[in-house]
Amino acid sequence: MKTFLKWLLRGVLISTAMIVLIAVLQREKLTRLMAVNSLFSEDRIVENFTSMDTMFENVTLTPQTDTVNRLATGAPMDMPAGFTTWARDRAVTGIIVVQNGIIRFEDYPLTAIGETDPANSTRISWSMAKSFLSVLLGILHEDGTIPGLDAPVIQYVPSLAGSAYESASIRNVMQMSTGVTFDETYLDFWSDINKMGRVLALGQSMDSFAEGLDETFVEPGTEWKYVSIDTHILGMVIRGATGRSIPDLLTQKVITPLGPTVTPYYVTDGHGVAFVLGGLNLTTHDYALFGHMIANGGIAYGTRIVSEGWIDESTAPSANTAVGDYGYGYQWWIPDGADAGQFMARGIYGQYIYIDRERGVVIAVNAADRQFREDGVEDSNIEMFRAIAESLD
Repeated sequence: MKTFLKWLLRGVLISTAMIVLIAVLQREKLTRLMAVNSLFSEDRIVENFTSMDTMFENVTLTPQTDTVNRLATGAPMDMPAGFTTWARDRAVTGIIVVQNGIIRFEDYPLTAIGETDPANSTRISWSMAKSFLSVLLGILHEDGTIPGLDAPVIQYVPSLAGSAYESASIRNVMQMSTGVTFDETYLDFWSDINKMGRVLALGQSMDSFAEGLDETFVEPGTEWKYVSIDTHILGMVIRGATGRSIPDLLTQKVITPLGPTVTPYYVTDGHGVAFVLGGLNLTTHDYALFGHMIANGGIAYGTRIVSEGWIDESTAPSANTAVGDYGYGYQWWIPDGADAGQFMARGIYGQYIYIDRERGVVIAVNAADRQFREDGVEDSNIEMFRAIAESLD
């Protein structure tokens, strides 16, 4: 009997130790999962958007030189009527207005608790990151690494054979016209976009998640539908064509010549794969710096990063969007009623890089706007950006 009790006690101790060990090993994943579930909470959203590196795995994009390109500050401009109310209502955390490479306005209306230097705080891009990837794809297209935009994605990513992407081309992916069934409802816990967020938080594989999608609702190239997973496929194509990671490539070909003021970083999954569809983090200044490079025809402080031809092509409203929708190019948005050279990078919760090339104006905005999906909000944002740009005529 004593022997039985001795072995029973030993078994209980071993089981307890294993439970404790598993709990310790899984604690980080559980912490990240809890972070995802409270990421957009009213009392935490502002702080969360400036501290993604404390909640998720990440990799820095350290420039390969010490060159820093800080936009010069010029004469302050008078903002349009209603600007202060708009910034408050839209929970703007940072805004910079640039005209011909000169900062005309800079402000950080809403800051996180304890944030002492908002100008140097990195902020989550969300889907503005897609436009950075568009530039990278353009560079690789024009240097011959990815020569044909109508090539099937499985040419570079054979693991997608048999998936919903088997018949999609690179151009289909860039234009969000793959026909892949994917629920992008941000406020639905069980939507595909939120399932993808939990994959990220738990350190699982984004590639495996994408390869597991097997339903389509229409033939590729037939209909435009915004699905963020398409951008992950674009990242897989780039990795397949080069054998290199997106952070490595973007650092070399875009970030280093751009010369940001603060080292950017990408959120990654548990396999070190960058969350290219929304995980890039820069300062508001450096989003403006990127926008200025685009407005300047692809040149940053004398260094060409991407061709003007690619900028023109990628920002043209080439996707087959429905009447009444904004135009869409290669991971860039074109607002309704836009004149030539007016387009934008856009992310959820109020992130923008609005560009008016004819006026030389770039407006970079970071925000924590929990009402970003309400009727009229998007249009009011565009109206404000246009008013700001037109006031600089």
